[in-house]
Amino acid sequence: MHSLIRIIVFLLLPALVLFTGDPAVGRDRLVVNLAYTDWSSSVAGAHVAQAVLQEKLGCRVVLQRMEAEDMWRAVAEGRADAMLSAWLPVTHAEYFDRYGGQMVDLGPNLEGARIGLVVPDVGVGRQTDPQGRRVRPYIRAESIADLGRYGAEFRGRIVGIDPGAGIMQRTREALAAYGLLDYRLIEGSEESMTAELSRAIRHQEWIVVTGWTPHWMFARWSLRFLDDPKRIFSGFESIHTMVRPGLREDMPDVHAFLDRFAWTPEEAATFMVWNQADQGLYPYEKALRWMRTHEERVAGWLEGLK
Repeated sequence: MHSLIRIIVFLLLPALVLFTGDPAVGRDRLVVNLAYTDWSSSVAGAHVAQAVLQEKLGCRVVLQRMEAEDMWRAVAEGRADAMLSAWLPVTHAEYFDRYGGQMVDLGPNLEGARIGLVVPDVGVGRQTDPQGRRVRPYIRAESIADLGRYGAEFRGRIVGIDPGAGIMQRTREALAAYGLLDYRLIEGSEESMTAELSRAIRHQEWIVVTGWTPHWMFARWSLRFLDDPKRIFSGFESIHTMVRPGLREDMPDVHAFLDRFAWTPEEAATFMVWNQADQGLYPYEKALRWMRTHEERVAGWLEGLK
């Protein structure tokens, strides 16, 4: 019996090596911890970076999803190696003041980001008249200052996301600055916000939400930012990559890749649209697809790296 077992093990050993690989290789792989939050833009950056690090540089990447402040704290305390989701200079200004001195800012990985209050930009029924002209949107508010005039139509509600997000703090400041004391900021999540937005558009109901670009919802629906004459939301921003001190010395190629990682809002939106179409179930597959369709961009990130 013992001889038979040895023969079976001997015959199966090549197959075991084929499917599991050399155990020493697994032990030697660099483990990179990336923190991100449940915003579509953050999901996009984290998963594309994960795919490149794993498929091209041979690392093992652990993604840590958490609330915005926890994400900052994790990198500052060294529990995460990096994050690619720091909205600066305004949205995450509070977190930057608190934790920025404990990490290294590698600069923007995406320029032209924006946050603010968003409404549907569609008309009732057909979107063009018989002459081909675009019909007037059913929501007549043009700026945040107009919300006071249309409180009844909006039911005194601004539909938001998770309470710790920087956009929520800016919205609270906007309610005070514009004297919108009768409005309530509804806390929830990105998923619940986009679900309410979808329902309101289907029924041509008035709704105002906390919104940002890049985001897949701008590709799915016609939306517009309300003007912000007091500049509470500060116009355009950048999304930065932040890493823990010592990463350059510990993982030079990983640091070099993260330092080079940068893409356009349109490139990021491509991933987000694909991911949302699949209900966000298989983001790594979408990241691999993105890599295949943006080979030159990926090659630029990796030039000269091992």
